[in-house]
Amino acid sequence: MASLNLPNMLSLSRIFLAPLIMVILTLRINSPVRGLAPLGLDVGYGDLVAGLVFIGAALTDTADGYIARKHGLVTNMGKFIDPLADKILVTAALISLVELQRLPAWIVAVIVSREFMVTGLRMVAAAEGVVIAASWGGKAKTISQIIAISLVILNLPGGVPAMWIAMVLTVWSGVDYIYKGRDFLFS
Repeated sequence: MASLNLPNMLSLSRIFLAPLIMVILTLRINSPVRGLAPLGLDVGYGDLVAGLVFIGAALTDTADGYIARKHGLVTNMGKFIDPLADKILVTAALISLVELQRLPAWIVAVIVSREFMVTGLRMVAAAEGVVIAASWGGKAKTISQIIAISLVILNLPGGVPAMWIAMVLTVWSGVDYIYKGRDFLFS
């Protein structure tokens, strides 16, 4: 199977790590990491492990794309699984953070709704033979979400304000995609 190459396996790893992050977070292993207390940080072992796994999984997104392009390993499977893996990872973390009452559900609903809208738009465009590539706004959205989610998972100061910024960038990039794809939507 040529499509089961390293970049695609990295993408698949995000899908398999998403439920693990959910389990670790929602088990609520709250014993504080004593080494961080002198720094004024209240981070439990579960949050630390979940945060590190989330950050590691998020970093595979950069790695898989780089490896695929550099070594000519871009496949149809990769084009499908990479964005799907990103959405699964982010959505799993966000749902867990709602369950832990660290984020309001409406923020998560806004973020997930944008993902459905952009994915739908891309599907309509693909049916017309047009590929809508990731935009700068989409990349900024992803980076801001990863940073904000990491801060909230790790229970670090600034996590919720960072999530507000990520939500604004998410909405902005969604509007940008819809505007650029208006010919496919309104034809």
